[in-house]
Amino acid sequence: MSPANLWQLPGDDPYQLNRLADELATRESTGQNNDLDVHDLPAFVPLSHDNAFLADLDFKVEEFLLSRSNNSLPELRSELREYLSQLKEELVKLINDDYEAFISLSTDLKDEGDRLVRIQSPLADLKLQILQSRTELQAIQNAIREKLEKRAVLREEKALLHLLLKLSDSVTRLETLLLITPPDNESSGITDVKTMSPLSHLDTSDENMESRSRGNRAKHLGRVAAEYVQLSYHSSKARAENCKFVDQLQWRIDRIHSTISSDLDHVFAAALIALTEGKGDGKVAEMEKTKLLSDVMECLRTYDILGLWRDAEDVLRREVVRAFVKKTIYPGALSAPHSPIVPHTPFPVSKVTSFPSSVPLPPRTPYTPFTALISTRQNSSFSMQPMSTSPFLFLLEDDDEPLARLYNQVLRFVERDLSRIMSIAEMVSIKSVSTSRAEKELGSPSPSTEYMSHEFEIMANVIWEEIGRTMIDELGGIIFASGRPNEFRKHYELSQAFIRSLEYLAPSVHSIRTMRAHPIYIAFEQRWQLPVYFQMRWKEIVGSLEESLSVARIEPMTSQDTMAFATSQANAVWVAITACWSAEVFIADLCHKFWRLTLQILSRYKTWLDQNISKHEATLKPSTADKNPSSPSQTRAPTPVQAHESSAETMVVDDATLRQNVALMVDIKALRTHLLTLWREEISMMLPEMSDDEAASGANAQEVLHTSLSNLTSLIAPLSNEIVSILTRRCCDALLPVRSIPSQFRAMSNKRTPTEPSYFVASILRPLKLFFGVGVEDGVGVPLEKDYIQPYSTEIFDNVAQRYIYYLAAMKKTEESLRRLKKGKKTTFSLFGSSNAGKDDDCRDEERIRIQMILDVDAFGRDGESLGVVLQNCEAYDTLRDMVQVLEAPESS
Repeated sequence: MSPANLWQLPGDDPYQLNRLADELATRESTGQNNDLDVHDLPAFVPLSHDNAFLADLDFKVEEFLLSRSNNSLPELRSELREYLSQLKEELVKLINDDYEAFISLSTDLKDEGDRLVRIQSPLADLKLQILQSRTELQAIQNAIREKLEKRAVLREEKALLHLLLKLSDSVTRLETLLLITPPDNESSGITDVKTMSPLSHLDTSDENMESRSRGNRAKHLGRVAAEYVQLSYHSSKARAENCKFVDQLQWRIDRIHSTISSDLDHVFAAALIALTEGKGDGKVAEMEKTKLLSDVMECLRTYDILGLWRDAEDVLRREVVRAFVKKTIYPGALSAPHSPIVPHTPFPVSKVTSFPSSVPLPPRTPYTPFTALISTRQNSSFSMQPMSTSPFLFLLEDDDEPLARLYNQVLRFVERDLSRIMSIAEMVSIKSVSTSRAEKELGSPSPSTEYMSHEFEIMANVIWEEIGRTMIDELGGIIFASGRPNEFRKHYELSQAFIRSLEYLAPSVHSIRTMRAHPIYIAFEQRWQLPVYFQMRWKEIVGSLEESLSVARIEPMTSQDTMAFATSQANAVWVAITACWSAEVFIADLCHKFWRLTLQILSRYKTWLDQNISKHEATLKPSTADKNPSSPSQTRAPTPVQAHESSAETMVVDDATLRQNVALMVDIKALRTHLLTLWREEISMMLPEMSDDEAASGANAQEVLHTSLSNLTSLIAPLSNEIVSILTRRCCDALLPVRSIPSQFRAMSNKRTPTEPSYFVASILRPLKLFFGVGVEDGVGVPLEKDYIQPYSTEIFDNVAQRYIYYLAAMKKTEESLRRLKKGKKTTFSLFGSSNAGKDDDCRDEERIRIQMILDVDAFGRDGESLGVVLQNCEAYDTLRDMVQVLEAPESS
């Protein structure tokens, strides 16, 4: 604190100027920016009624003082005193303004009490009168309500009486229409229903039966059914009212129902028998069939009105289907000779073109589902009769196949006698339950309730139930036997084709769904022992494959009829894969199992290749160890005898390795090409489509196949590298004479300038040419020439050029060493001439050596170009050519 501030009291500085000055000095010394750090000066707010602290009911002194912290205590005290005086002035002013009204208040209210008493006296009378009026009105209202309720009861009783009268009239009318004798009294009615036959009214006299035509009887029953439906509705309403009269009439209603049902069954059965067994030709027969179809439609409509769908199906099963099934399907049906007598069908006899059974099957037939189906529309020899109106009849090839002939008889019977009945029943059902049918088409009903729908299901409950049950009971031990896979597959394919043909005759998709949900259909499909069939096929395919893979040697075949495969093992693998998808083996329901077997076969072939390749390499290592004469680390050539022996052994081993590797590469590439073609043309169309969940959970089938083939083709790279290594070693062996070029030229007596390349240059790339058969009739690698001659030639040429460079560098070092040795020797006196003549000879020899090397390198490059090598892209050859170009003769001294 400065000396001036020592004499100043704290209360003498009300504006705190010293503190502000100190803060300003501190701010300037620290270099703060005044523009960015701006403080607002405290604003003086006088006390008023709007102050939140003063208006609060719970006044808090501490918070009020903190809000006025910018004021000193004396200032706060004076401010509070000023606010207190202001409050007092306002209070006095308020009293003065309202004093006159306050004083006159008591004077104004002086006579108001008597006035209120006078007003209150008539209110009691008014209340009493209002209560009396309310009581009277309530009594009137109750009387009116009671009368209305009585009228409602009477109205209901009247309506019930009318309903009972209608019910009695309907029962009497129906008994009259059905020729049922009405009971004389209530006591004798029960005995009459026991003694009276339901068909007694139809057995009165033959004249009565003949006088009423069948069509009139069907329409008559239709009208009776409509009346019965109305009777059922009225009885249900009366029964809801707990009428005893309905219970007394119930036995008569039941008798009417049984009479209608029996009469309808009788008329429907007669119409069916006349329709299916009718004989006659010409216009009269056609008119009779039309009338019979009309009667059948009327009967089905009546059944639908009464809800007797199952009764109609029972009549159709009993009168039409069961007799045919018993006559056609029996234990000896498949072994019985084919009868030459043509059955009663609207189709003429025609021979279906098919392959005779004596002709052997081809090696592999592509699988085509339901190839046994023959559409009648595709056979020009068929002339459709008026009764055969279905364009969806597909017959099976029945040459020398009893089961196919049996199925064709069933299909012809269904198309001839039942197709029109099914169509009529479908039309009747659509008209009556169109709304529920639409809901069923959109939904997916459960198998347990689909076949019990409230409509006609002739395909499921009549045709398939009778045929399927008889097939299981009578022929199940023959057609479902899986001991002989060929016959089992034939029976399975024929049965599935028969089911598809039967579904073509169905009147709607709903009928097909109902048939597939039927318990007999489910039991029929479960009788096929498909896992047992697959196990037997698996043993056949895998057994023959393992027999071929049991041979550990990889020997190329000489025959040319093996689908471009070089080894018998690869051919066996391809035969096993194609057998899985051939028409003689494949079954669509086992598609996933055959696909897994295909992948397992590929994996087994990959394992066999790994084992045999590693075993072959293990046998080669002891015989080829330390026998590489072209190794860069070898500085001295072996003795002639050892080189000849090792070269002979190495040639034999290398030839075997080349043949094996070429065969394996050809097999892997051919197997991949054939398998991708098989996938594109057959397998991809046979496999079912994957759902979204399956696609999201894992890779699809095509990706799995490519992964398996990638694992197999990964063996090509090491096999190819081994071929390149062997060919490189052989080509480098032909470079050995290049090291003797200097000594050869120095030893020549006729030292002329070379004009042709050395004799060994043409033999450098000769192993590569012999491998690919260039210039010769045959070669080991001829099958790989199209894909590998250019890359192999480029790689081997580059390796040989590097070895050429190594030899030239070693030769240059040797020449330099000889040159330094000659320079180190002392020159001696010669009587015959100067010593410079020897130096001149050495320079000419080195120049001839350099020219010879240039000719050799150029010839080597041309030989590589003839094999497809691009010299501009070969750095080693550029280095080699530059190396022979820069060779200079030694300096003369």
